[in-house]
Amino acid sequence: MRKLLSLAALAACSLVGLNTAYAESIGEVDTVFKFIGPDHKIVVEAYDDPKVSGVACYVSRAKTGGIKGALGLAEDKSEASIACRQVGPISFAKPLPQQEEVFNERISLVFKKLRIVRMVDTQRNALVYLTYSDRVIEGSPQNSVTAVAVERSTPIPVK
Repeated sequence: MRKLLSLAALAACSLVGLNTAYAESIGEVDTVFKFIGPDHKIVVEAYDDPKVSGVACYVSRAKTGGIKGALGLAEDKSEASIACRQVGPISFAKPLPQQEEVFNERISLVFKKLRIVRMVDTQRNALVYLTYSDRVIEGSPQNSVTAVAVERSTPIPVK
């Protein structure tokens, strides 16, 4: 039954044309048992920064289960946490914009996306990553921030 519901959710997402950033699943933990459909869970995913070699961001977020979750109709919570780290030698293929959205992923069928924005702190030679949901609930957008210090011997090229 779960496989059938998962396949239906995958088909529904492809039919609606939902675009998601490439994420590598690191792991997940169940938070609420659902008798029908997948359990509610917290997922941890890794995103490699496409313009900064040697930096990976780890994002944890809630994923809604049940029948709606299996069919891709559920709206996931806006809360997310991010931690970006140097995972290899840092290098830049070309100059970076001062601020740029580097990833986004839909967390509801139509209205809500989880976004990750990279900002360059030139004074401290650091890359700052912010995650937030673009649908504001009750005037308080949920967000999380992290930074990756880059060695002074490798200045960050900015456009």
